[in-house]
Amino acid sequence: MIMKYISAVVLSASMSFSAQSAEPFTLTSQDIGAGNTLNENQLYQGFGCAGKNQSPQLSWSGVPEGTRSFALVAFDPDAPTGSGWWHWTVVNIPRQVSRLESGAGDRSGNQLPAGAVQGRNDFGYAGYGGACPPAGDKPHRYRFTLWALNVDRLPIDGDASGALVGFMLHNHAIARADLTAVYRR
Repeated sequence: MIMKYISAVVLSASMSFSAQSAEPFTLTSQDIGAGNTLNENQLYQGFGCAGKNQSPQLSWSGVPEGTRSFALVAFDPDAPTGSGWWHWTVVNIPRQVSRLESGAGDRSGNQLPAGAVQGRNDFGYAGYGGACPPAGDKPHRYRFTLWALNVDRLPIDGDASGALVGFMLHNHAIARADLTAVYRR
């Protein structure tokens, strides 16, 4: 009986150790830092903003076991809409991809990995739409979230709203990694 108990404790301790030693699922960027202010490149061109409307470079590591594809969203929960503002949605990023280069979110989608699909942002088109909060408003948070998914593909096209993409992500999520930057004008 004591040997069974000791074996169970050793097995439990070794399982805890392997779970703790696994690399965490993280999202990083060479263009933006967590909690830092977005720069001109990531700002919208229009609505009174004079940015370059360029999606940031993003990299990820610590991919969870069972991941079959990724999705990425950029969302402003502080937009004065009652429901936030979708700046970018990309789904069907292949499992073997671990980064997107600066500008990958342009309207053409030509810089995205093969098979990846951008949904419609709240500016009304498929692609990245930069930050452009109302002048004089509080600083807005821009959450870039990478989702590890349990499916190879989601049935999303360029007309899919951020809300539809979000619904699909919650139904197929294994894990997610966040990177939040801020901007105010």
